[in-house]
Amino acid sequence: MKNIFKNKTVLITGGTGSFGSTLARKIIKHKFKELRIFSRDEKKQEDLRNVLNNKDIKFYIGDTRNKESITEATKNVDYIFHAAALKQVPSCEFYPLEAVETNIIGTKNTINAAIQNKVKKMILLSTDKAVYPINAMGMSKALAEKVMIAKSKNLKQNETVLCITRYGNVMNSRGSVIPVFVNQIKNNQPLTVTNPKMTRFMMTLDESVDLVLYAFQKGQQGEVFVQKSPATDITTLARTLKQMYSSKSKIKVIGIRHGEKNYETLISKEEMPRTVEGNKYYKILPDNRDLNYSKYFIKGNLKFDKFIEYNSDNTKRLNSNQLLKLLKKINIYV
Repeated sequence: MKNIFKNKTVLITGGTGSFGSTLARKIIKHKFKELRIFSRDEKKQEDLRNVLNNKDIKFYIGDTRNKESITEATKNVDYIFHAAALKQVPSCEFYPLEAVETNIIGTKNTINAAIQNKVKKMILLSTDKAVYPINAMGMSKALAEKVMIAKSKNLKQNETVLCITRYGNVMNSRGSVIPVFVNQIKNNQPLTVTNPKMTRFMMTLDESVDLVLYAFQKGQQGEVFVQKSPATDITTLARTLKQMYSSKSKIKVIGIRHGEKNYETLISKEEMPRTVEGNKYYKILPDNRDLNYSKYFIKGNLKFDKFIEYNSDNTKRLNSNQLLKLLKKINIYV
């Protein structure tokens, strides 16, 4: 990442969240002109301002739903990392129109602002829930992806480059299961498991930042990037955390919750024919058909029967010892 932000102005929307603050910490270790943190929460901004304590970081109060505020924050910006989103499945299930406003309309506003202000590249952070979506959060993020890819079709490579990263469970991020389990352990409560066989990708916050920076350096118009990650089942995770904290808490199966998937899918089998595999990452190429609708009826892909989806059930599975080693690398907060 050396010198890639030299003399550049970078904007992170949702910059006070788990991902945004981790990316900010990584950027300030290198040369940059200005870093802009854009979010709605002044308390989180004040906390992050005190932690980072850097005169070249500017904090913008605003909301991507408000096109004027995001357009203003985007002026003279070179690169945008768009992390602002409603990410909690239950919240979006209860308030689906809020998910539409933030995840779809907010993304549209940010893309339009980027194009209007001639930003060089914008990276959208997406989620496994956008693949075969069954909940409002996933549906809204899937449409955010579609909005960005559709916009990219009308842009040349020397204009604003729009690309996407898609990731599954990020260990220890806000709302993830690890802080929930640790809090239950520390309070001598049962560990609440929804489905003992449920699987989740195990990806650290630093790895999620590395994926985004890889897409930033390599991404072309309309491309989607996915990291190859190991996975584990929820029971193994709960037992390993119990071992880590020498806990005697019991594991209680409570049943699958509304809008919850048994496993995470990062690439659909329908996307696999146009997916390129690298050493650490997959790259999903955009559909290169244009607005000539007739091509949708006369041209397809005959290799459909040779592909399977990439999900947390068919990737490498971590055993308890491997998982314990990984858990010890992260700072768990509750």
